[in-house]
Formats: sequence, C-alpha cells, structure tokens
Amino acid sequence: MPSTPPLAVDALHRSLADWFAAEGRDLPWRSPDCSPWGVMVSEFMLQQTPVVRVLPVWEEWMRRWPTPADLAVEPSGEAVRAWGRLGYPRRALRLSEAARRITEEHGGHVPASYADLLALPGIGSYTAAAISCFAFGIPETVVDTNIRRVHARLIGGRALPEPSHTAAEARLAADLMPAVDHDGGELACTWNAAVMELGALVCTARSPRCGQCPVSASCAWVAAGRPAPHYVPKAQAWAGTDRQVRGAMMAVLRDSDEPVAVQTLLAGGTTSSASAASDAAGTALLHLGGLAADLVQRQRCLRSLLADGLAVDSGVGIALPH
Repeated sequence: MPSTPPLAVDALHRSLADWFAAEGRDLPWRSPDCSPWGVMVSEFMLQQTPVVRVLPVWEEWMRRWPTPADLAVEPSGEAVRAWGRLGYPRRALRLSEAARRITEEHGGHVPASYADLLALPGIGSYTAAAISCFAFGIPETVVDTNIRRVHARLIGGRALPEPSHTAAEARLAADLMPAVDHDGGELACTWNAAVMELGALVCTARSPRCGQCPVSASCAWVAAGRPAPHYVPKAQAWAGTDRQVRGAMMAVLRDSDEPVAVQTLLAGGTTSSASAASDAAGTALLHLGGLAADLVQRQRCLRSLLADGLAVDSGVGIALPH
C-alpha cells in the first residue's frame, strides 16, 4: 500500500489531472478523433523510442494504412520498410502480424479487452493495458519506465526505480490508481497518462525539474533531500554491437529496390558499388562498409536477420520479407 494517506492520494490525482490538462503535449494519438488502431500503432512505435522520432513515422503510417485491414493486405516487408529508422524493427513485423489477426479474428476492429489484446502478436502486459486504457477508456493499470520513476520518487523517496520491474512496484501502481466511480474510469485513465507525461517532461531520469513539478510538495524524494540513486544504471552500448551492424544492414535492404548480394552485405559498400545504387542505398552501403565489424560478426548478424524474419534469401540476394 502507498505510504501516502488516502486524502493525500486524492489530492495527487486532482493535481496531476489539472496539470496534464494544461501542460500535456498535443499528440495526435491523444486526439478524441484518433482510432483505436492509431493508438495501437503509437504504442508499438513508442516502445523505447522518443516521441520526436515517432511522430513523422506514425503520421505517414496512418496516412498509408489507416485501418488494420489496410496493413493486413501488404507484404510484411513493406511494414519493415515504412518503419524506417525507429529501431527494433521486429516491432514492425509483429504489428503487421497483429493487423492480420485483427482482420481475420476481430472483424478488422482492434479489440478492447486486455485478454484479447494480450493474445495478439507483439503485445505484452504493458501494451495491452495501455491500448485498453488510452484507446477505450478502460481503467487498466499502466506502468512504463516513466511511471515507475515517478512512483519511486513521489512515494518511495528513491531517485530511480529498481533496475527491473518488481512485484512491489506493480502493487504500488495498482494501489495508486483512482477508484472507478461515477466517471467510469476517466480519472484513472487520465492518471496513467498524466504520470507518464510528468516522467517524460518534468521528472526525467537525468535532469528532473522539480521546480516545475505540480506535486513536488508531496514528493518523498524531494523531502529526503533528493538522495543519489541506490545503483548506477548501465548505459546500453551501441557502437560495435550486433544491433549496430544489424541496423546498418537493414538500412541497406530498406533503401534498395532490388535484392542485395550476400557479399555486398558482408563486405559493405565500396565506392563503386555505392555509386551504382540509389542515393539512399549508396549512403547506407558506405555506412555499413565503414563499420568496425569483422566478417564473423557480419555473418552472425545476417544470419540473425534471416532467422528473425526481417530479411529473406530470394535466391538472387537478400531482401525484405515478401
């Protein structure tokens, strides 16, 4: 149970709801006119990806595929191509698979229930709760990294949440949810969005702006003198990793109109091979060729892309899936 008394929790609910109404970002997937499919697409794209990168891709995606049925008839490779540089492109494959399932099993309509959403490809507990809440107004408990950090500071008095989501954090999040009364859960859904937004804009991981926080007077971390984190977060490496090499190979495949020879992917682009390609593909080839990755790593990365279904061997080269 939260250490904050019930009346104080009610005040937190009201304060953050008022703050969110005034300060929350005007994002297209928050519009009352946005379809459940639009919300679902945004939730897939926003996983580990900032809003500023997601916005243009989401807008183009919704222009091209405004319904699940529109995406369902496309080759999955088109979803991967349209995903662009958002990263973690398996999300695009899963979203394409989910669109087909929605079309075949739910009449083309995104299901509202947590259980039905959880049964779709690419949807875990967080995403199912978020879609139920933000697309349908069902007061599921939503817990992402931003929410966990706000809870850790506001209630727990710690600078950061635990390195991985714990059962205690899940219980706290459930305890802090507003009761579902006459509003049918509207305040509970607003609370989820408001706490998430507070973590994204004010109660940030590295440079929290406590002077701009609407609930800083109730914050246990501020009251404790803003103690340092109880552990040092590990930075996720990028340069030299398989993720970097895979991403560079995917960029070549996305930008190429034809299958790419295996040896081209393994060796990277030379000046002559790059000049023979389109501008975008040539740039991607030169970038791939410039990576400090040996042949063993490049072979491993190509095998993993094939195994994940992000690329296929067409017989004349490597391409995006059909």
